Amino acid sequence: MAYEYAIALTGGIATGKSTVASLLMLNGMRIIDADTISHEILDASWAWVRENFGEEFVNGSKVNRTKLGTLIFSDKEAKKKLENFLHPKIRAEIEQRSIKQDSFKFPYLIDIPLFFENGGYDIKESVVVYVPKELQLERFMKRNGYSKEESLRRIESQMDIEEKRKRATWVIDNSSDLKHLQKECEDFVEKIKKRSKS
Repeated sequence: MAYEYAIALTGGIATGKSTVASLLMLNGMRIIDADTISHEILDASWAWVRENFGEEFVNGSKVNRTKLGTLIFSDKEAKKKLENFLHPKIRAEIEQRSIKQDSFKFPYLIDIPLFFENGGYDIKESVVVYVPKELQLERFMKRNGYSKEESLRRIESQMDIEEKRKRATWVIDNSSDLKHLQKECEDFVEKIKKRSKS
């Protein structure tokens, strides 16, 4: 059985999930990263992308992710098609890695950006990386250089961050500086270690 010791790590666009994942790893947590897996699978599926979306979404045997991303966020049908193709493959790979992690009998994280949106993972506990929505928008615009309108569209394609916060088992607050975030991550890892000992 997979996911016995798994905790889902999730958040929203530009809430700082990657930074948190790195900090948690530095603190000794093991992480399965759904994004990395999806990139590997997408890159390996370049021929499928070319066939289904067209030549312009592929450079040689590499998928042009930026171009594909723009299409996916503006075309519901294309998004659905890509997700239906990728998600079962991503899920199968995560499950394989999860079974391996469970054998260590210690909690580990599975970094799943759309954990609450997609469901389908039998993971009982979750930790959400949280920032208030205004800050999320500000950080996203700064990081990606998109217009406010485009940024909002992308943020709103996901479940509202306040809703995710409500559903989470734990919350890591990233609304301050890096020092504060490091402390939040350390505290979280402490809680997990303590609980595993009891």
